[in-house]
Amino acid sequence: MTNAEHRPAASVLTLVRGRQAHLDALIEGLKKQTCLNIELVIASMQPEPPVVSSFLPFPVSIIYVPGARLPLAAARNATAAQARSDRLIFLDVDCIPSPTLVESYIEQLHASGCCLLGEVRYLPGTLPQDKTGLSFSDLAAHAKPHPARPCLQGEGWFHEPDPRALWGLSFAVTRSQYQRAGGMDEEYLGYGGEETDFAEQLAAASVRLAWCGNALALHQHHPMHSPPLDRFDDILGNAIRFHDKWGSWCMEYWLDYFVDYGLIEWSSTTASIKVIRQPTQADIQACLQPPEVAFA
Repeated sequence: MTNAEHRPAASVLTLVRGRQAHLDALIEGLKKQTCLNIELVIASMQPEPPVVSSFLPFPVSIIYVPGARLPLAAARNATAAQARSDRLIFLDVDCIPSPTLVESYIEQLHASGCCLLGEVRYLPGTLPQDKTGLSFSDLAAHAKPHPARPCLQGEGWFHEPDPRALWGLSFAVTRSQYQRAGGMDEEYLGYGGEETDFAEQLAAASVRLAWCGNALALHQHHPMHSPPLDRFDDILGNAIRFHDKWGSWCMEYWLDYFVDYGLIEWSSTTASIKVIRQPTQADIQACLQPPEVAFA
């Protein structure tokens, strides 16, 4: 069947590097959607493609995006370019979608005219790694809301005035909105900053944000450093890129931690970052969180 004969109602876009079990659970969640008129586009940031079953109720395409440092912005742009639908649902590989996530995004994208944000709750690392045999409701009973994000009740949507509320875990845009914003800035390399930059680009293009009800996703646990000293160079480089572009800082909470650790000299009013020392392996190991810690 050609693209002209059938265009999916939405394209679900995800990125993967070494998270096969998480991808399996994401796909299992997509199989249970109330709307299955979708496609899944996977950007593989690893030489060997992820394993995906041939027997799924929706088509899957996998594209390879190279880069030693996580090429997150380039990978998201690649999935958007590959997508056959004009509705783009970006879902982090760590996320398990609720059964109504796709349908709610589709309906509210049309109703709101906004870039939509979905609520994400966090699962602890004490659950089994293989979650494909567990129902969404069983998993949701263990999930914790993030204290910095709203707990959404019911259907519909409501405006979010702060552009920086956008996180890359779960959001949806139309193709025209994505293109108006210029896509993601591929100068960001490694962890952090690229989605905050995209939020500013959306605002500059007069694309507003809104929260979407009934689009809950559950974030699967993975080893986590808080603060992320394992991503020290990435965060500094991307924070500087952001400041050079917008005249303000992003990831200030991590930069404040780095100041407290004696790694950098910086404040929100300065125009640069001075590195005092690199974190040691002991520093990094000390920041590794136990499995019961769900989020930073």
